[in-house]
Amino acid sequence: MDLAIPDMALVVLIGASGSGKSTFARRHFRPTQVLSSDYFRGLVSDDENDQSATVPAFEALHYVAGKRLQAGRVTVVDATNTQREPRAQLVRLAREHDVLPVAIVLDLPESTCVRRNADRPDRDFGARVVKRHVSELRRSLGSLRREGFRHVHVLSDESEVDSARIVVEPLRNDLRGETGPFDVIGDVHGCRAELEELLDTLGYAIERDAGGRAVGARHPLGRRVVFVGDLVDRGPDTPGVLRLAMGMVEAGNALAVCGNHEQKLVRALRGKKVTVAHGLGESLAQLAEEPAEYRARVEAFCDQLIGHYVLDGGKLVVAHAGLPERYHGRASGRVRGFALYGDTTGETDEYGLPVRYPWANDYRGSATVLYGHTPVPEAEWVNGTMCLDTGCVFGGKLTALRYPEREVVSVKAHEVWYEPVRPLAPEPVADREPTALALTDVVGKRVVETAVLGQVTVRGEQAAAALEVMSRFAVDPRWLLYLPPTMAPAETHPDGDVLEHPREAFAGFGGIPVLCEEKHMGSRAVVLVTRDPDVAPRRFGIEGDGAVHTRTGRPFFDAALTERLLARVRAAAAGLWDELGTDWLLLDAELLPWSAKAGELITSQYASVGAAAESALPAALSALSAAADRGVPVADLLARMESRAANVAAFRAAYRRYCWPTSGLDGVRLAPFQVLAAEGATFHDRPHTWHLAVAERLRAADPDLFTRTRTLAVDTADPESVAAGIRWWEDMTAAGGEGMVVKPAANLVRAGRKPVQPGVKVRGREYLRVIYGPDYTEPDNLARLRDRRLGHKRSLALREYALGLEALDRLTRGEPLWRVHECVFAILALESEPVDPRL
Repeated sequence: MDLAIPDMALVVLIGASGSGKSTFARRHFRPTQVLSSDYFRGLVSDDENDQSATVPAFEALHYVAGKRLQAGRVTVVDATNTQREPRAQLVRLAREHDVLPVAIVLDLPESTCVRRNADRPDRDFGARVVKRHVSELRRSLGSLRREGFRHVHVLSDESEVDSARIVVEPLRNDLRGETGPFDVIGDVHGCRAELEELLDTLGYAIERDAGGRAVGARHPLGRRVVFVGDLVDRGPDTPGVLRLAMGMVEAGNALAVCGNHEQKLVRALRGKKVTVAHGLGESLAQLAEEPAEYRARVEAFCDQLIGHYVLDGGKLVVAHAGLPERYHGRASGRVRGFALYGDTTGETDEYGLPVRYPWANDYRGSATVLYGHTPVPEAEWVNGTMCLDTGCVFGGKLTALRYPEREVVSVKAHEVWYEPVRPLAPEPVADREPTALALTDVVGKRVVETAVLGQVTVRGEQAAAALEVMSRFAVDPRWLLYLPPTMAPAETHPDGDVLEHPREAFAGFGGIPVLCEEKHMGSRAVVLVTRDPDVAPRRFGIEGDGAVHTRTGRPFFDAALTERLLARVRAAAAGLWDELGTDWLLLDAELLPWSAKAGELITSQYASVGAAAESALPAALSALSAAADRGVPVADLLARMESRAANVAAFRAAYRRYCWPTSGLDGVRLAPFQVLAAEGATFHDRPHTWHLAVAERLRAADPDLFTRTRTLAVDTADPESVAAGIRWWEDMTAAGGEGMVVKPAANLVRAGRKPVQPGVKVRGREYLRVIYGPDYTEPDNLARLRDRRLGHKRSLALREYALGLEALDRLTRGEPLWRVHECVFAILALESEPVDPRL
């Protein structure tokens, strides 16, 4: 016989000692699913039969059961459970976690249980205990459902126990296998004409009966509608709306969740005492004109509607009033109540209506939640949720969202069918702005799922370090949409007087065509620029023209200078707005000179070393020269000092190449090399030549601000092309250039399941003198430095690259700021990893 239990259930085994509960549990459930009271007695007392340990044993058992139910896992409690109070505790536990409690009763004859216990040496408590268990069980059988068990299965003899089979059934709200595409439609409220118009706009062919009434609709591409509830009341044609919706649902062309108005209508149709208000009277009057069999069909349809659906592998949740993540896919009166009515603050507004609690402001789930219930003027995204009730019956619009396209489609109401008590306006309550971030969004250990590299882990101590930087120094998080990844150097060159050389960089790409880009010695800059002042408040929830920040999120300039720089970028990008279909751009660039941002660093860390050396070394050289003239054997020491003097001169010349005076924007240069994102689009699938062509257009528009990035294409499978790339680098670095970055020409490229390095830097000999110090080219120093371990750096570069692309994808999909910022914050956190900063 099949024993059906719902998925995500708490299964309570009930039976006298010796009834075979543990054997039954082992036969039908995995060991990890079964929590045995005997086992937990053993855990807390080292003796499974120690009855004095029962209380702490059950405390531990309930704790573990709660953790399993919190994770949505079927959990089986193996104990006698013949008394009401232990069962009541388990029913309460199930309700706390919004899962269904199921009772499986092994009601075997007393004699069978006594015989089995007699065969077990650890069961020496006698027949009286079994007799008591059986008596308690028999008194309980008729009340188990009243106690709260949703399903009760009773097995009365050994043959029934032996033939039993557990069948785990998905909950009715579990439609994760239904992947769409869907068209989710907001509250219709009896507006049949608008519903037909919206379906027509969405591409559905409406089916009509002989009388011309709409009785169904079908999409030629197999799309399906999901109604968010409240099909009925207030509007002019509730029967017509129901006839159309029911026909679509029955034909498999639509799904529908229950709204609070459907639930109330069912009670009214059944003659229950209800308050006839909020449009219910209109529905009852309209349905009274319909045949009795039609009213019965309406009652049955509305009665079987469930509170919410989980669709598309858990990526989409539809509920009439919305649903917090902790309730997704669960079943309880509390879950259904929230899905139908939402939650309130306990207050009423000036119109006497309850003030809704803004649950969406705090939503942090990964699933998209679509809902209605509370009319709003426009459908807008809030933390991955959207209210689709745009008040059609009140003269607003009837709105649908195409999923997964995330496209909003609306038709205007034909007239005001029902005067609203409260004017159609956004909800007045907002404890926190939807774009605000919570500390819980970033603290502690986090695992971020990326499309490019899978899971990336951020440790708690890394998050704490990033929080310090972000909270004290970074730009407003609403501007902080991307941070560039660190860049790995080429494998160390094994000989000669250089640590890095193009030969290793080209070899590392293994035949992949690459583009060599001149490496500008400045500071990495991310530029977010908007088309006009109206864009940022609407798109990013902040006033302003954009931002220019460093790779750690710090602003480059004060507000006035930033505004001037953005104005010039905006003007130079005039031809791109329409071409890319956007009103904002996010650019990756280098801002020159190095001294524009790093002036204090240069003075304190580099210039001070050079000044000290040039002050001390001449005196040492003079003394050593004088000693040598007197015949003192100091030739080796003098040669070393002369070499150090030459090294210091080269050191000072190296960093001075990257410094020049600036005044305001005079002398500031910007070298963009990647268009990161625009509205609805990222561009890491476009070749680097496309990005640099855009950069060249910006330079042509404002040559005083933008500077060119020289490039050379290299086929790493062609020795002649590789040789040309090496000569190009040698000539560039000999002339004082920093070096080059070697990138896959196609941009994002995979080697198997992993992406290849997005860029490998090859720095010149003299530039590395700035990084490693004046004397790094001395043979002993070079030999020591060749033992650079790059594995960690290369891993870090790939992880940060994946996080950056994930942030851009989330941004352009319109996901909430906290989802974008999760990736951005993770990049900053990873920067605290103990990696040699000179690499």
